[in-house]
Formats: sequence, C-alpha cells, structure tokens
Amino acid sequence: MRVLSGIYPLRSRAQATYCPFTTVSVIISAMSTNKKPKSGGGTIAQNKKARHDYFLEDKLEVGLVLTGWEVKSLREGKCQLVDSFVQIHNGEAWLHGALISPLQQASTHIVTEPRRERKLLMHRREIDRLVQKIQAKGYTCVCTAIYWKGPNIKAEIALAKGKQSHDKRDSSKDRDWAKQKERIMKHSVR
Repeated sequence: MRVLSGIYPLRSRAQATYCPFTTVSVIISAMSTNKKPKSGGGTIAQNKKARHDYFLEDKLEVGLVLTGWEVKSLREGKCQLVDSFVQIHNGEAWLHGALISPLQQASTHIVTEPRRERKLLMHRREIDRLVQKIQAKGYTCVCTAIYWKGPNIKAEIALAKGKQSHDKRDSSKDRDWAKQKERIMKHSVR
C-alpha cells in the first residue's frame, strides 16, 4: 500500500478510498479486489455412461446452437448428457436427449424446453463421413462431453460401437487391476 499525505484525487472506488478523519488517501492494490472466476477452459458435463456402454472410436469437436437461457444454465453447470445421441436429418446433425435445466430465476416470458433438439455446427465433409460410418458399419454417434473453449461452448461427439455384457465386465476387471497395481506400487516404493 502507498500512503499519500494531503488530499489525493480519487480515480475510482476500486483504486482508492478516502479517509474522512484525516487528509490521507490510501491506494488499495488491485489484488485485494474480488474478481469473478472466469468461465473458460472447464468441462461442463461428461457422459460417463457412454464410456461404459460403448467402444468410443473417432472423436470430433463441434459447436452448438444455443439460446441465451441455455448458455446461462451451462455457466452454472446444469447439464446432463446421460441419454444423449446425435442424429442426422436433411444433411444437418442434431443433438437429442441432452438435458439443460433452466435457472430458477429465468424469465417467465420465454418457454424453456430442457430436452429440445439442438443443432450441431459441423462441416459437410464431417457429416458425410459420419453418415457413411453409421450406415455401413453399424456405429452410433453419442455426445461424450460439453465444455468451454474460450468464449464458446463446444461438444465432443464420438462414433461408438455397443459393448456386450462380457466386454463391460472385462473393462471393469482391467480398471480394478490397474487400481490394485497403483496401490501395490505406492506401498512398495515406501
């Protein structure tokens, strides 16, 4: 802090405060002011069930067409991707089944549909490649995550092939064995 004698002209309330008892102004550092956390760079929602139920192969990053209340809800993290999937209608990709819950203080003048179809922004070649793989090899397309990338909200979609029950058991056994190996290595190092 820097103390100045005499009356110092106030520039803004965030920078300086005036002491009424003396003729001294105190400059407050910018670090002491409360700052809002940035909304960039974080994962908003993940579809863990898709990782459990499917073999995920090709992943793509796509944009989403959202309304204002949906963006505000996503800032609060109110999103679920459990039963979400991607379908292609008339050469356009649409996200189905993603739940974006409206805020409680949302306007009553706007009709909110939490599970509405949302358009995905993709290039024509990407859509054509998805259509070919879905029709030819029996794949499906699921949304695996929604996240911030700078000021934009992006979705990660993946081509997926369904697991059978023995495949799910094998993957859970592998995961448990990996955890046991980590514990053994951790205790053996000590």
